[in-house]
Amino acid sequence: MTTIELTDDNFESTINDNDIVLVDFWASWCGPCLQFAPIFERSSKDNPEIVHAKLDTEAQRRIPAAVGITAIPTLMAFRGGVLVFNQAGALPAAALAEVVEAVKDLDMDEVRKEMAAQGDERGDDTAKPSPGE
Repeated sequence: MTTIELTDDNFESTINDNDIVLVDFWASWCGPCLQFAPIFERSSKDNPEIVHAKLDTEAQRRIPAAVGITAIPTLMAFRGGVLVFNQAGALPAAALAEVVEAVKDLDMDEVRKEMAAQGDERGDDTAKPSPGE
């Protein structure tokens, strides 16, 4: 699958409508971003079952601010609409492959249980799945 471009308008639907989504937050003036681009593109070709998406932080400012992007490149991985990986910095190809495999191997029932338990410890229910899930 080719890499798709994310915008402030399609970010949420892309995350929620796909099982696994990797998002590369980048900018055209960022040297490490440009170095990471072919690695990310290769992963997209090697893992067609995973949505690989890029979000230009210069053109799309609302989402980077909302998700707390403070450095680029930043890679985020979402599984079932849940953020499961977040790291700033350009990853080497081998490290990106490890992230992809780890995200594929996640037991999302366990992840949701852990999120609910953490929410209980904080005394809130923001981490609990909604009733429809």
